[in-house]
Amino acid sequence: MGLFERYLSLWVGLCILAGVTLGAVMPDVFQAIAGMEYANVNIAVAVFIWVMIYPMMVNVDFASIRDVGKKPKGLCITLVVNWLVKPFTMAALGVLFFEYLFADLVDAASAKEYIAGMILLGVAPCTAMVFVWSQLVKGDANYTLVQVSINDLIMVFAFAPLAALLLGVTDIVVPWETLLLSVALYVVIPLLAGYVTRKRLDRSRDHAEIERFTLSLKPYSIIGLLATVVLLFGFQAETILDRPLVIALIAVPLLVQSYGIFFVAYAWAYLWRVPFSTAAPAALIGTSNFFELAVAVAISLFGLNSGAALATVVGVLVEVPVMLSLVAFANRTRQRFT
Repeated sequence: MGLFERYLSLWVGLCILAGVTLGAVMPDVFQAIAGMEYANVNIAVAVFIWVMIYPMMVNVDFASIRDVGKKPKGLCITLVVNWLVKPFTMAALGVLFFEYLFADLVDAASAKEYIAGMILLGVAPCTAMVFVWSQLVKGDANYTLVQVSINDLIMVFAFAPLAALLLGVTDIVVPWETLLLSVALYVVIPLLAGYVTRKRLDRSRDHAEIERFTLSLKPYSIIGLLATVVLLFGFQAETILDRPLVIALIAVPLLVQSYGIFFVAYAWAYLWRVPFSTAAPAALIGTSNFFELAVAVAISLFGLNSGAALATVVGVLVEVPVMLSLVAFANRTRQRFT
């Protein structure tokens, strides 16, 4: 592992501090950057995420994707955990903590909004960041692509009904522009760019040029991740500093959910004898969230300063450190898999 990857947890921690500090010191700058958006998708964040995942897309070998169907176990785990387990456990944990365990610490109206924000996170499985987590555990890039693509397809049809069911409303409005644009920006465009790059580099079909090219871009991929972290925490610096107790309360059930979902999927894969290169990304996809979409929907439904929007922001706060700890755990237990 290179210097960036070896100390990635440290770099992310420093970027979180830098983002909060810069956001507090230069709020006008971050407000201006936050205003650079279309259909609730921030252009600056989209660019950095694109920089982050493009090198990984170059490694996708379309010729081998057709064989993924021969190994359905990883897909089965991903789909069951993402759509039949995770949304419902997230809702259940929200109710347990905010209507019972934390009932004396928050008012009832705010509690319902926090639960709503958690639900929106639960019904939005990860799209972009999972390519980073998959690369850090040396997962099968082609299989990860298929898992993410099928999740995206299901999300287009299932997000609104599931959110409506769990929120207990029938008139939920899903920003389809945000959903479709996010999928295009974070999956389709970098995938096509990676395919074109791979075709041009691999004329000799020995993959040597591809390896050299992706190795040269690896630092930029990490920089894209770190810049995304700085921006996201810079955007929410005021909220993080003004409401630390509420953020801590919201973080507790999100942490329980994240670690619980990961270990359910990871243990299932282990018992089912799924290879590590498939098992680790399958568990990480279920744990990670499409927080860009969840934040956008929370704002459009409940308002920018709502408890629901705050809960989705805390999801961002919790996700990166949690995912890095799970990546480290997966790498330490790699040898236990076949």
